[in-house]
Amino acid sequence: MPAKFKIMISIVVVIAAVAVFYFQSTAGQEVTPWVALALGAFMIFAMWIFPEEQKKKSSK
Repeated sequence: MPAKFKIMISIVVVIAAVAVFYFQSTAGQEVTPWVALALGAFMIFAMWIFPEEQKKKSSK
């Protein structure tokens, strides 16, 4: 996946994680907001660190 798309997806994930954190915090939750932030961080980390699966070329 091109870096441009990874950056865009990372931004969307950060915005979503922060929004969930905010809404869960205002609802009085204590643990759930931190779980949302940790999950968002893990998703971004995993997308950038782990390689994509690539098609293997057949030897015909």
